[in-house]
Amino acid sequence: MKIPNDVMEQLANQINELLSQGQQIKQEVRDNITGLIQQQVTKLDVVSREEFEVQQQILERTRAQLDQLQRQLDELEKNNA
Repeated sequence: MKIPNDVMEQLANQINELLSQGQQIKQEVRDNITGLIQQQVTKLDVVSREEFEVQQQILERTRAQLDQLQRQLDELEKNNA
């Protein structure tokens, strides 16, 4: 049984159209998921990596200053005892 060329062409066109629509739907789904993820991350109480690193450096300096003050206090107490 031979299928006429016009039927084959019509079938091929329909398949191409479905594939094209599938790609569009795939992109829409991807965009929607990306948007939802970004929206949820925005709701979280998070900071950027850069801000975290800056705060970490501040904390390290503060700890070093606290350690230095503690050593000074210990020395003063030792001298007054």
